[in-house]
This record gives sequence, structure tokens and C-alpha cells, in this order.
Amino acid sequence: MNPMNHIVLLGDSIFDNGAYVDGGPDVVHQLRDIVPSGWRAMLLARDGAVITEVRDQLQRLPADVSHIVLSIGGNDALGQAGLLDRMIGSMAEALELLTDVRERFRSAYADMLDEVQRYRMHLAICTIYEARFPELAMRRLAATALTAINDAITREAFARRIDCIDLRVVCDEDADFANPIEPSVHGGAKIARAILNFTNRQGGHYSRAVVS
Repeated sequence: MNPMNHIVLLGDSIFDNGAYVDGGPDVVHQLRDIVPSGWRAMLLARDGAVITEVRDQLQRLPADVSHIVLSIGGNDALGQAGLLDRMIGSMAEALELLTDVRERFRSAYADMLDEVQRYRMHLAICTIYEARFPELAMRRLAATALTAINDAITREAFARRIDCIDLRVVCDEDADFANPIEPSVHGGAKIARAILNFTNRQGGHYSRAVVS
């Protein structure tokens, strides 16, 4: 008999993608369809959320939560997108700007994880996937800049022995996206399977939950 588990999804529209799937199932409904009998899945993530809003989501955790999966930071990164259009005098100046963004992000993300870890649940965090902007040049620049943000996320995962779902690996096809930055039904199904993989593979130092 499967033990009773309750998976709670925190974060932003990576999980709360119902507005972008044209009437299709969102991530939490796809997850509910594949978890073992008796398991539950709850959505507390909210479209548009940023790192500082995770605290409010934590206040609504149900008493029987067993697993937390967190995907946050994409909207914080989007808030810095204007840097891609800035005129820079040197490569050193560009790297300094990117370093400043990474350090501010890392500090906010680390503080947020401190709060999440106080709940002492099985926890997985997600990297930020690479947006599918229609302009190839913008897509490449954004993906390169995003490596600095994802470095902060994965470093916190390694340092804290937190499982990490690498959404750059999970969502690797154009069909995974409903628009440049939101998951489609196809992508949501892959994310749901990766979450289920996390619950089945927990307990190691660091396990990258990817779709096999």
C-alpha cells in the first residue's frame, strides 16, 4: 500500500500555468493524474509571483504536507531584462553588471530558502528554463545571462543538500512552451513527471529529476 503523501507546489506560473493552456490541464492537474492512489497535490504557486512572495505562500501550507516543490525566480530575472539592451563600454563592465544581478538574486533566494527549510519537509527547487523568444539573438543572449541566475540556484541546492529539478533539461523543446515564457500542456506534463520522479528518488545528496 502506498503511503499517504501531499505534494505542494510553490512559486510562480511555471506551476500556475492554467491561464496559458487554452483550457487544457495545468501542471497540478497533470500531477494529480499520475501520482499514486491516495496521494494529493496542491497548488499554492501564483502566476507573476517573485521571490519575496514565497513567504505568503508558505503561510497557507496544509498541515499534512509531505513534499514541497518550488519554482521561483523567473519573474525576478525578467525584471532585469532591460540590461540586455544597455550599451556597455567593455566586456568587464558587462560582467560586473551581471555579477551584481547574480549576487542580489542569490541573497534574496538564500533568505527565502532559509524560510522554506524551516518547515523540514522533503524539498525540491527548480532552475529557470530558457525562454523561447521568437528572435534567435534575444533567445541566445537571455539564455547566456540566465546562467548567472541558475548558478545561484544550483549553488544553494548543492550547499543545502536540496534536490533540484533542472527545468532547462526538462523543457527542451519548443512544444514545451505556450508562449516564450510559460509552459504548455506538453511542457506541463513533463514538469509533472519530473516532480513525481523527485518524490520517488528523494533522499540523496543531490538528484536532478529529469524526464527519462
